[in-house]
Amino acid sequence: MLVLFETPAGFALFKVLNEGKLQQVEDLWQDFATSDSARKVVELKAFNKFENTSEALSAATLLIDGKASKGLRKFLQKNCEGETLGVADSKLGNAIKEKLKIDCVHNNAVMELMRGLRNQLTELISGLAPQDLAPMSLGLSHSLSRYKLKFSPDKVDTMIVQAIGLLDDLDKELNTYAMRVREWYGWHFPELTKIVQDNIQYAKAVKLMGNRTNAVGLDFSEILSEEVEAELKEAALISMGTEVSDLDLMNIRELADQVLALAEYRAQLYEYLKNRMNTIAPNLTAMVGELVGARLIAHGGSLVNLAKNPGSTIQILGAEKALFRALKSKHSTPKYGLIYHASLIGQAAPRNKGKMARSLAAKTALAIRYDGFGDTEDNTIGLENRAKLEARLRILEGKELGKSAGSAKGKPKIEAYDKDRKKGSGALITPAKSYNPASDLVLGNSTESSKKEEKKEKKRKHDDTEEETGEGHANEKREKKKKKKAEAEVETVAPEEPVEEPEKKKKKKKKGEDQLSENGGEESLGKKEKKKKKHAEEEATEPEPLKKEKKKKKDKKAD
Repeated sequence: MLVLFETPAGFALFKVLNEGKLQQVEDLWQDFATSDSARKVVELKAFNKFENTSEALSAATLLIDGKASKGLRKFLQKNCEGETLGVADSKLGNAIKEKLKIDCVHNNAVMELMRGLRNQLTELISGLAPQDLAPMSLGLSHSLSRYKLKFSPDKVDTMIVQAIGLLDDLDKELNTYAMRVREWYGWHFPELTKIVQDNIQYAKAVKLMGNRTNAVGLDFSEILSEEVEAELKEAALISMGTEVSDLDLMNIRELADQVLALAEYRAQLYEYLKNRMNTIAPNLTAMVGELVGARLIAHGGSLVNLAKNPGSTIQILGAEKALFRALKSKHSTPKYGLIYHASLIGQAAPRNKGKMARSLAAKTALAIRYDGFGDTEDNTIGLENRAKLEARLRILEGKELGKSAGSAKGKPKIEAYDKDRKKGSGALITPAKSYNPASDLVLGNSTESSKKEEKKEKKRKHDDTEEETGEGHANEKREKKKKKKAEAEVETVAPEEPVEEPEKKKKKKKKGEDQLSENGGEESLGKKEKKKKKHAEEEATEPEPLKKEKKKKKDKKAD
């Protein structure tokens, strides 16, 4: 039985001298306690040395994937005829068995044997010193980790973090220096501040001109336009500024040189950052631009850390203070952070900025993940997503009249109204209705006219009803006459005594008397109550001495 052992220097084949000891797995480690006892168990049969580090790296990467390299296959075909082979990986054993038709073994005994060989490797392989083995294993492990993680020295997002930080610092310093130049030189030539607005052009003009009296004879065509140059020369002749010495002008020119140097370095740094962003994160750059993408990476710490965040986090990245303040005070949370400076959000109307920020953040998250974990380095996904977002922005901006309430059952059909619209706008072809002032009515006149109309309608209804009911009354009269004639012709029985009618009359009289009595009693009761109320009011208004006298009189009468 043979055992395949991989080392940083090459592949080694060991022959097992006593296969019976493999059955006692628990006691096998004792045989590798010393080099002499290890030589009694195994013996080196062949060794295949790697020629360079790249060969070692390719062989190691194939072994990790469970595949045998070309050199390993030749080595095994040469030395493993008719033998069983013990391997440390079952996948590698299956690949060797399929391609080379060599029986392979992978069990606990083989793994314990590998452990013993690793312990006594330098003693069993002659010419392999421990001081040589350590650097070889370290170099191979570094190369293997680079390959395994697909690490590229060009994809270093730390450079982007430092570059964007330096760019922001340069902007602050450049602005401070430029303001200092304007303030310092303004004492000598204050009119120049309003004539030249750009800081770089101002610094170049100051450096070229020096004293304002020299402006008439100088040519500013390389720096300024003709109109601005003429205005500058006119203002220099009638300037109200103070006179300064040559030493002061020299210091002002040196400061202007610093401003120009910083501006030039900033332009170089921006080009460097632009190239880095297109190399490391091309899709992110296509979505939000170089500066916004670099600030997102710097805020996240790295491209990989940024790729782990969802779209909702990327949307408000940079507005953490506002977010926690809103959560604490129970107000509305912010809709955007650093992503607000992207060109797509800048193009949107204020009412659509929140929608565009949410959509852009979602697509940006996909682009960042593709840049961080993808194999290719193209920006196709970023360009496609940007085109979709631009189309969505056009839809949001042009959907002024297209949005209707609709019903809960389905979406409103807006296509039916497209025939009345102009092409490329939301306005309608049909003209708007003009205002009709004749339809306005004063409130008083309108009420009087409405009353007259109501009276006319009532009269019409009454006339209609009379016409309808007139025919009915004529028919009723005819029927009554016929009944009377029939009663006169027929012999009638003696009329009955009218008993019920007087009783009814009596009852009616009694009811009337009762009603009168009740009304009279109510009237009498009402008079008494009124007198009592008047008497109580008079007593309340009377002073106390009069009340006491009245009480005394009542008491005397009672006696």
